[in-house]
Amino acid sequence: MMNDAELIQWRERALRFEQQLNQTVIGIQPAVRQIVIAVFARGHVLLEGHVGVGKTTLLRAVAQGLGGYFERIEGTIDLMPADLIYYTYLDENGRPRVDPGPLLKQGERLSTFFFNEINRARPQVHSLLLRAMAERSVNAFNREHAMPHFQVFADRNRVERQETFELPAAAKDRFMMEIRIERPDDEALLEQLMFDPRFHDVDRLIAGIDPGGIAYDRLNDLAQTVQEKIQTSPKLRRYALDLWQATQDPARYGIHLADVDMKQLLLSGASPRGMSYLIRAAKTRAWLEARDYVLPEDVQAIFEVCTRHRLFINPVYGYRKEQLVPQLAAAILQQVAAP
Repeated sequence: MMNDAELIQWRERALRFEQQLNQTVIGIQPAVRQIVIAVFARGHVLLEGHVGVGKTTLLRAVAQGLGGYFERIEGTIDLMPADLIYYTYLDENGRPRVDPGPLLKQGERLSTFFFNEINRARPQVHSLLLRAMAERSVNAFNREHAMPHFQVFADRNRVERQETFELPAAAKDRFMMEIRIERPDDEALLEQLMFDPRFHDVDRLIAGIDPGGIAYDRLNDLAQTVQEKIQTSPKLRRYALDLWQATQDPARYGIHLADVDMKQLLLSGASPRGMSYLIRAAKTRAWLEARDYVLPEDVQAIFEVCTRHRLFINPVYGYRKEQLVPQLAAAILQQVAAP
């Protein structure tokens, strides 16, 4: 376990890393902070946003800063589980060859895995990825392949719905956060993105980030130290438990949404694992804020991104899902009294 002096040094690195990301992809500071928290809490991340808002650029910048190896795969309707493990081809002599796929190609050095448009892939592919995310290992070629530093970032295309598959609840629950990347609405930012040549060459832009400045192979030890060093008071624990109970039975806490039968709204609320992720993320945020204890605002700051994808709405209200889930998360924070 790291000592206090090392934790201070690592926090300085983390904040410098965050600053570099904000200089690379501008106008999405809240999303960048959430990704930084997920990186240092060692949680997988689901991204959602429109086309061309900087999701891929942001993740390439994250991979550059972490070091290790970065792999990506494109979700398509014909993608099969085996495509993540190996691929076959004919070599220059016309002989069949089998080479490792993106999950195995880099071995234990794989640190960042980007699954682009995950909702285009079949459920069978989701199942394989689910195990890899949970166990950070894959069974292939008659042996177990460990990926101890493996972190998944997957994105969903919010616009196109044809030939897509909704992620099952079990798959969603493996992601610590669901982060939305919105289009910038500030005209000054839009002008920069449109006319500043610095943002036109993505490769050169990303190259400006200190490569491997975070030392990906020490992040697991760092995360464990942060979780053990940052404390939660009994009142804070009670508050977190109340938040969890409110995701199961919002009506019990006096939560009401317009034109909604609150008893029928939810099929399921946040899982215990999801709330464990919430506390992990809250402790990491407290560490980034130079505290050794968690405050209610740490929990509140990441509550929605840690629970939004874990609130499963009754199909009767499915057509209002995009509206109701954020409203419900906000109402829970408003109604559940903080210590």
